Order: sequence, then C-alpha cells, then structure tokens
Amino acid sequence: MRRTVAVVTALVLFGEAVGVVLVNAVLATVVDNQRMSLAGTDPGALSDGTWALGWTSGALLVLCGLVPLVAAVRDRAPGRFARAGLIACAVVHGVLGALAVGLAGWAAFAVLMAVLGLLVLTLVLYGSAGPGGGARGARGDGAGAPAAV
Repeated sequence: MRRTVAVVTALVLFGEAVGVVLVNAVLATVVDNQRMSLAGTDPGALSDGTWALGWTSGALLVLCGLVPLVAAVRDRAPGRFARAGLIACAVVHGVLGALAVGLAGWAAFAVLMAVLGLLVLTLVLYGSAGPGGGARGARGDGAGAPAAV
C-alpha cells in the first residue's frame, strides 16, 4: 500500500508543478500584455519575476515529487535531506491551504489539504520501516524493535 500512496503522491506533485507553471505563465502574459505596473515598478520586471517564480516553484515541486517516486521504486524510506524536503513541502501546503480559504475558496483549500494528506501519509508510511515493514533497532538488525505480542 505504501508504494501506491508514494506513486500517487509523486503524480499529484508532478501535476501540481505543471499547474503552477501554467498559472504563472498566464499571469506573466497578462501583466506583460496589459503593461501593468505596481507603484511605478517596470512591467517587464513584474513579468520576468512571475516567470521566474513559476519555473522555480514548478522545479521545486518536481524535486519534491521525485522523493516519493524514488522511495516507491526502492521501497525504502527517503534519507534525512529528502524527508526534510517533503516536510517543508507539507508545511508550505498547510500554510497555502490556510491562506486559500479566504483568497480562493473552500475548493482550493480542499485540494491543498488533500495534497498535504498525501505528503503526510507518505512520510508516515515510510517512517522508520525497512523494506520488510518492520521497525529497526539502533543497530539496524531489529534488536531494538518491540517484541510481538
């Protein structure tokens, strides 16, 4: 089950990356075509900044999507740096979800919370379990695992 959840999480993050890039592309095009300015800021700078934000956000979401995909292929928990990246991605989704309620509505909140749930479920399922699913002790041989009752 954890492989399936990890693959679904990866696919959702890849889809979200495409969506973020497309939304920022539309925003950058509108700003550029309308020659919009914010307090005298150059419209070209606003457009370029929107493009940069879109591509950077998309690349980060793709990197976050690669972590659960690799975990599913290897059937091993991600390393410390990869787990920290997934945790940061989950925190960002939580904060954006809280902001989305007021700015974009409950549908956007529900989507962001679904992605947050997938991220947390992936982190929990690949917590400290090895390929066999059992907990490992400090030595890695199961010596620290609780006894089965």
